[in-house]
Amino acid sequence: MIFAHIKRFVALVLLVMGAQLSSFAQFAGNVVDEVIWVVGDEAILRSDVEKVRTQMTRVTGNPYCVIPENLAIQKLFLHQAQIDSIEAAEEQINRYVEAQINQWVQAAGSKEKLEEYRNMSMAQIREETHDLVKDNQVMELVREHLTKDIKVTPAEVRHYFKDIPEDSLPLIPTQVEVELLAEHPRIQPEEIERVKSALREYAERIQSGSSSFSTLAILYSEDPGSARQGGEMDYMGKMELDPAFANVAWSLNDPKKVSKIVESQFGYHIIQLVDKRGDKLKLRHILKKPHVDQADIDAALSRLDSIAKDIREGVFTFEVAASRLSDDVDSRANKGLMFNVTQDANTGERVRTSRFKMGELPAEIARVVETMEVGDISKPFTMIDKKGKEQCCIVKLKNRIPAHTATITEDFQVLSHIVRQSRSEEFLNNWIREKQRTTYIRINPEWVNCEFQYPGWVKE
Repeated sequence: MIFAHIKRFVALVLLVMGAQLSSFAQFAGNVVDEVIWVVGDEAILRSDVEKVRTQMTRVTGNPYCVIPENLAIQKLFLHQAQIDSIEAAEEQINRYVEAQINQWVQAAGSKEKLEEYRNMSMAQIREETHDLVKDNQVMELVREHLTKDIKVTPAEVRHYFKDIPEDSLPLIPTQVEVELLAEHPRIQPEEIERVKSALREYAERIQSGSSSFSTLAILYSEDPGSARQGGEMDYMGKMELDPAFANVAWSLNDPKKVSKIVESQFGYHIIQLVDKRGDKLKLRHILKKPHVDQADIDAALSRLDSIAKDIREGVFTFEVAASRLSDDVDSRANKGLMFNVTQDANTGERVRTSRFKMGELPAEIARVVETMEVGDISKPFTMIDKKGKEQCCIVKLKNRIPAHTATITEDFQVLSHIVRQSRSEEFLNNWIREKQRTTYIRINPEWVNCEFQYPGWVKE
């Protein structure tokens, strides 16, 4: 379970970073920094350990043993990432960082209060969080790379759980099947023109040289993942992008030019080519989203309320209404039935199921479904869809599968995942021990008297 432990360790650091008043600045004047461990060509400083120690609410065991060992294991995984040229996508890192910082700002009350609480500027908080998130994501990618060939058979799964008492089998939480009917509120033509006019102005400023694309993206783009990077996206293939966006992007040849305005499922954009690498492009873009008037939201909610009333009175079924009226493309073809797409831990293949754990549903839908009975039609409500657009919805609870003890016949995927995870942890434990044997490791004498999880740090 070592890698899960490392992930919890890093995640806990992220969690409590915003909740701890103490910081390295409080002890920096009292501690003489020094190199305490060397792993390969990477040093672990006393200040690294102290910084983590002051940011954690509790550590099981002696922190001056547990923390440096965890940092050393991280060094092994990050070094392997360099060997295998494994990198985390910057766009994904930035999305996570922004979401995390937004949570902290909300908890603190404002950016200014967060800066005061952490005794750091927002730029410093963002940089520190970025580095932690990046390392954690790289380590996860290394783990996946090292264990990608581990497979388990049905026979192995049955054998693994054969002698386990029933009360020790995993509990499968409540799952639900949900049907969705969504409507995007009407956007007024003058609002669309306002957005287009702003984008035309940006394009003119870029072409005239009075402003750079990057500066305008930072100031005005409504894509949080790329705005902080000056609108810059990672190298992406054509099939990874919205079709309308991709068609315009692939028509660009001159990095000095700005595209025409293009409408995608996310809003309206202008695009600039940065670089080409084979069949992938690096692009900049500025995204603007038209705002929806409350009157139009209210009108959409009223229409959905009438549709729900007709369904309850038997005028037509939810399934017929969803297939004909819903704006949600993903579920409309399934008569409104939502599908949960996950990755099979054993094969790596995408698994499509209509069952959701409550935590896997969009939060707005989960809150509504929580109190519904099977067959109920909800009242209309609003939510932000995965494209960042506001939409109005009604849902039907098609089925609820109560929490139950896992069985091979009903929950094979869950049990298969547990077995594969066990095999993977065993493999990674052996990998760490082999890395200890073949990696240069030096520990200051005062730091060796520990009961390490992996004794191989101290070499005879």
